[in-house]
Amino acid sequence: MSKVVWKGGALIAPVPPAMVTCGEGENANIITVAWTGIVNTQPPKTYISVRPSRHSYELIRQSGEFAINLTPASLVRQADFCGIYTGRKVNKFEKCGLHKADASALSCPILQESPLSLECRVTDVIPLGSHHMFLADIVAVDVDEALLDDGGKLRLDRAGLAAFAHGEYFELGKKIGTFGFSVKKKHKKR
Repeated sequence: MSKVVWKGGALIAPVPPAMVTCGEGENANIITVAWTGIVNTQPPKTYISVRPSRHSYELIRQSGEFAINLTPASLVRQADFCGIYTGRKVNKFEKCGLHKADASALSCPILQESPLSLECRVTDVIPLGSHHMFLADIVAVDVDEALLDDGGKLRLDRAGLAAFAHGEYFELGKKIGTFGFSVKKKHKKR
């Protein structure tokens, strides 16, 4: 396979177009970020990277909390809008027809329409250049009951999640494997 070499850049895909809620009451806001992920299991830790010029940056910096709300494909238009417009001038909840729900461990809301929300408490703010990383403990996870099977197992494949890749949105599709399937022993037929 022949490859062309480009200058280093921010190109890893796909990533989640996560709708991050922050702030309280009338000051609550939604910002869509793609720079997020899991960084540790025990304790459960995540991060979001936000430009200091963004309205949500100060809300998160002051409160020390935010919620990462996973975005289903049905909300990708709203996610795009929340990533374009500033909460300084627009009430994104009203403009997008979205609803605040009470978080279980935070003062900021979670997004009622999101199938899964990670409630996060900031532990560190790391200046990186264009963005600052909010490193956070995941203190609670809010899961839509429709994503649980009869045994209580999470079936995230039912969420219809969206992905973002190099300026385009995609709906996640067909499952092609499970963790460990490449080394799983095959059962002998009797």
